[in-house]
Amino acid sequence: MRTDSSPVATPAAPASDPTDDRPSGGRLGGLAMMLGSGLSNQTGAALAALAFPVIGPLGVVAVRQWVAAVVLCAVGRPRPGRFSAAQWRPVLGLALVFAGMNLSLYTAIERIGLGLAVTLEFLGPLTVALAGSRRRTDLLAAVAAMGAVAVLTRPTPSTDYVGIGLAVLAAACWGCYILLNRAVGSRVPGLRGSAAAAAVSGALYLPVGVWVLWHHRPTPTTLACALAAGVLSSAVPFLADLLALRRVPAHFFGVFMSVNPVFAALVGLLVLGQRLDGPAWCAILVIVAANTLVASTAHHPPRRSGTG
Repeated sequence: MRTDSSPVATPAAPASDPTDDRPSGGRLGGLAMMLGSGLSNQTGAALAALAFPVIGPLGVVAVRQWVAAVVLCAVGRPRPGRFSAAQWRPVLGLALVFAGMNLSLYTAIERIGLGLAVTLEFLGPLTVALAGSRRRTDLLAAVAAMGAVAVLTRPTPSTDYVGIGLAVLAAACWGCYILLNRAVGSRVPGLRGSAAAAAVSGALYLPVGVWVLWHHRPTPTTLACALAAGVLSSAVPFLADLLALRRVPAHFFGVFMSVNPVFAALVGLLVLGQRLDGPAWCAILVIVAANTLVASTAHHPPRRSGTG
């Protein structure tokens, strides 16, 4: 969960050629950061689910957006008065994506569970990866992961189609997040664009968040879970993704983030007691294999035949 996977925008990495020759050490560091980001993100989502019975997904998302706004504004120090109209357009778009992505995902988690919701959300970056990849191995890995997603969403008598629809909406938001993030990074220097988007998104949640917390008074434990979700699913992934995108190509970042369903299923089992059946776990193993394929070939540029 952006989300998409991580739901806090990071400055876009420079456009990368899949044939570039980056140091393998830098890419290994990027992989470690993406893994840490995913684990932190899903742990935060599980803690958020513990607060749902008291303040609901809307209350938790409001707290999370406020945490993201505080962290990003402290780091990025935006100057919105100096933004041009061309800069404001992608910033406002990113703010709306922030506002919609977390709410749709957290509502889906409440209805269909953490593992399935996050797996469906992965369709967003997967689509972006398919559109931007030039490597055959990336395409094969993405297709395999898509087949695994189809297994995870197979119809059953207890299928919650509203929850599935909300997770797909979160996926669309995550795809838009990746694209808008690149536009913001190219038009607004530093972290100011991301910080401004987080501030606008937090402001959008201010009235409704205050209303929810006033009518559903959170207990200290509930508030602690919501705040922890904001830190683990916003602040930590923000820093990790920021550093990772400087070390790996953007399309590889999108494909590799499919590791989130694995973390979501494991964290959902350990923290929330949400169990998946055998076919679901087999589908997750396919996703792991797809990620292994991408990770093992990413730093080997394809050979070009010489002309003599």
